[in-house]
Amino acid sequence: MRILVTPTSLQPESGSPALELLKEYADEIVCNDKKRPLTEEELIPLLAGCDGYIAGLDQITEKVINSTDRLKVISRYGAGYDRVDLKAAAEKGIIVTNTPGANAEAVGELTWALILAAARKIPYLHASTKDGGWERSSGLELKGKTLGIMGLGAIGKVTARCAAGFEMKVIAYDPYINEAYCEANGIRAASFEEVLELSDVITLHLPLLESTRHLIDADAIGRMKKGVILVNASRGGIIDEDAAYEGLISGRIGGMGLDAFETEPPVNSKLLQLNNVVATPHTGAHTAEAAMNMAFMAVENAVAVLSGKPCSYIVNR
Repeated sequence: MRILVTPTSLQPESGSPALELLKEYADEIVCNDKKRPLTEEELIPLLAGCDGYIAGLDQITEKVINSTDRLKVISRYGAGYDRVDLKAAAEKGIIVTNTPGANAEAVGELTWALILAAARKIPYLHASTKDGGWERSSGLELKGKTLGIMGLGAIGKVTARCAAGFEMKVIAYDPYINEAYCEANGIRAASFEEVLELSDVITLHLPLLESTRHLIDADAIGRMKKGVILVNASRGGIIDEDAAYEGLISGRIGGMGLDAFETEPPVNSKLLQLNNVVATPHTGAHTAEAAMNMAFMAVENAVAVLSGKPCSYIVNR
């Protein structure tokens, strides 16, 4: 049994107990010596002869999938699977799995770090103070404000729970919203338009699908409150970055916190030139706890599929 493992936090030097568990099952483990997500061209030779693949944020295209000769499972280390061509995998008979909820606490907490940093311009003021400045800059208090959550899955629920500590009103949009959960947790289920128009802070926790690509475009930004704080800790393609730049320049958007970009890394991004943009390198899931949760779930999913056992997290049935 030969298995490719590409997540950077699941390589041999990580000392991950989940990797040790995988070694008990696999005859050979192929590692990622690039220490970053892999391209189409880099993946194809590594997948030759592999039965299983524990995948990070690699570009798993139709060409990659069709190049495989024995692959039975792509086990995503993480909840998102927008970088996997699910149709090509299904046609090839390859099962794709993910690890929903494993990193919810980590991403939810980073969301709040980005909200606070953007609302109070912390990175900009930190850099200015270290450079000898002593600026007075007005920020946004959160108490009593409205937090709009787009996507009330596991991460959105963590984000909503934390808002209680700031005594914020919470409204949420989700195409599959659980009304009973909202009622029990003091969240008002709202339409997409209501979240845009009523929120002082908007956070995005949606998957990247054709229906959500550039969901936050010029029209959506134009409907937001002036000075809104916009945070994206999901997928970069949900925001039209050109429209967001114009929104920031005009003052429609007061500040942005971004853990995801349409192109990663965001080389030459205009957004990074602005002092009211806080950026992190898609690091929401990068805590020791989340890494362990995702690693064990990804390994268990792969082993279950390869062993012919039931797996609860198949995304391309």
